[in-house]
Amino acid sequence: MKIERFEDIESWKEARLLVRDVYLPLQNCRDFGFRDQIQRAAISVMANIAEGFDRASNKEFVQFLVIARGSVSEVKSHAYAGMDLGYFDGDTFTCISGRCTKLINLLNGFIRFLRSTDRKG
Repeated sequence: MKIERFEDIESWKEARLLVRDVYLPLQNCRDFGFRDQIQRAAISVMANIAEGFDRASNKEFVQFLVIARGSVSEVKSHAYAGMDLGYFDGDTFTCISGRCTKLINLLNGFIRFLRSTDRKG
């Protein structure tokens, strides 16, 4: 499948699901610092994939994917804190953690692919 828009990117689709998985359980969380930090990290994953897609070269795209991967790790780390603090139950933690692992794998594969091919610029 040819990728013509960032919405076609599998890791972006997965990042969109991560945002939902992070946002919904925290709707009533009053720990605004924690909530904002994990939500910003989740949104950052989607945003960096989309922004990198519209850069001029694979090299620039890879830079944004690496940033996105770092944000995924941040979400996963915060998910542990969220579970420890009682903001996430076991199922929610498992869902977020599993999605983060899947996203890291997708991003790593995409980075490898982009490093081995040429694209505009």
